[in-house]
Amino acid sequence: MPGRDKVAFRKIFSQRKILKAVTLAALTALSACDLAPAYQAPHFVVPMSWHGQGLFHEAQPQETVMRSDWWTLFADPTLNTLEAQAMNGNADLQAAAERFIQARSIVMEARSDLLPHFALAFGSSNNKSSSDRLFRYKGPITATDEFYGGMASWEPDIWSSIRNRVRAQKYYAQAQAAQYASARLSLQAELASDYFALRGLDAQNAIYTQSISYYQQALRVTQTRLDNQDATGIDVARAKNQLYMTQARQLDVQAQREVLEHALAVLVNASPSSFHISEVAAQDQEEPVFPLGMPSELLQRRPDIAVAEREMAQANRAIGIARAAFYPHVSFNANGGFDANGFDLANLANSMWSYGASVTMPLFEGGLRRAQLQRTWSNYRETRDHYRMTVLSAFRDVENGLSMTARLRAENVRLKQAVDAAMQSQTLTMTLYKGGADGYLDALIAQVNTLDARIEQAQVQARALQAAVSMVRALGGGWNDKLLPTPDQTMTFKGFQYEGLDHPAPVAGIDSPPDLAQYENLTATGPVETGAAGRSTSASPARLPR
Repeated sequence: MPGRDKVAFRKIFSQRKILKAVTLAALTALSACDLAPAYQAPHFVVPMSWHGQGLFHEAQPQETVMRSDWWTLFADPTLNTLEAQAMNGNADLQAAAERFIQARSIVMEARSDLLPHFALAFGSSNNKSSSDRLFRYKGPITATDEFYGGMASWEPDIWSSIRNRVRAQKYYAQAQAAQYASARLSLQAELASDYFALRGLDAQNAIYTQSISYYQQALRVTQTRLDNQDATGIDVARAKNQLYMTQARQLDVQAQREVLEHALAVLVNASPSSFHISEVAAQDQEEPVFPLGMPSELLQRRPDIAVAEREMAQANRAIGIARAAFYPHVSFNANGGFDANGFDLANLANSMWSYGASVTMPLFEGGLRRAQLQRTWSNYRETRDHYRMTVLSAFRDVENGLSMTARLRAENVRLKQAVDAAMQSQTLTMTLYKGGADGYLDALIAQVNTLDARIEQAQVQARALQAAVSMVRALGGGWNDKLLPTPDQTMTFKGFQYEGLDHPAPVAGIDSPPDLAQYENLTATGPVETGAAGRSTSASPARLPR
């Protein structure tokens, strides 16, 4: 080759290299284009302190975070056991964990579009044509066709459409992790609330048992006085009415308790027909004092707020995806292999290949892309509205909890005083009635007032405990957004991993049990009763004064 031609060839080759480098740099630069708006969660201006005052106090530096096992502060061994059983075997909670794992799989599915796709194809066929067809070629009527080859395709993510889909799915997986935390807190709170309601019914049942014994003795006294012609028949009728009405109310309380016990059985993955919680007559739980924290911290402590914020982040990425639809989309495709009549495929003459690139760009679609973009902007604003409403609802829940815990505690104190006064009145009037200094009507009124006061006090005591549980739930139950998995932690496997796909490694403490058969035995009889000091398991009947 002459020297001048060599120089020209080198120049052309150098220009081609420069052109390829420029093209590659341009594609790289374009692939960095992110058409999604810059995202930042709204910054709300909130009050510096809470308005209400209840069984909660401003957190000290050493207790800024509520304990995640907050129910242990009620010092009830049975409740502790039930909570542990529910966390271990509740089917709804395990289903929430599976939804998080499914969301993580969707992340990997979306991420696969960022990489080239390769495939193999091979096959063969044996073909015969009709010998009587018109204009038949005078040759063999049978032929075979064998082929094998490969294909590849790749779409460069120039406008970050694919990456925005991946990011949106990562945010969705984070939202599912927050949904799991919300489901777990709801389960814990529902179980504790049902348990305290059941213990309240135990207290009422014990009160009715004591009152029924008292009324039976009162009926015998009245019947004796009637036999001695020292009382009227109406006094006996009143005593019987009071006794039978109280017995009927006790049956209603017992039915309510059985229903609650069945609900607790389902929460701990047990069959209601075999599950039982022993009765406890005394209801002596004191509402523990929990750290309240500052109002500004509530946004990081509520799982439902985290869900709303992640949904807003997803909607923001959807805008970028809709914007990318207005621009050209490039894809590269290649395939090649061998095709021949017969099995002489390894012959270079039988090879085939093709490669190329395609560019698609919308020109006129009647406003389709604009409508889609408009919808994504509106959807984003809707999620912002939902996020703000979720924050306001959270503050309402806390303030309601502060009001309820404070008022119910004060009401309970007053009712205990009313019970003491009613018990004293009942004792005195019955003493006067037995001595003949007073009629049975006054004694009956004192009995009714005493029973009503004692039942109401037991109900308010249970409501106060339930209000404390609701308040803990309103404060997030010891959760915070730092427990959420990072976007990269939502991915479930690495490049060439093919093992462990049935059970990905857990993240953020969210895992599903590998062996579900262990939860198929539904014959649990109840929680392990460890007992509690100072409690009685049976009601002791009251006695008439002598």
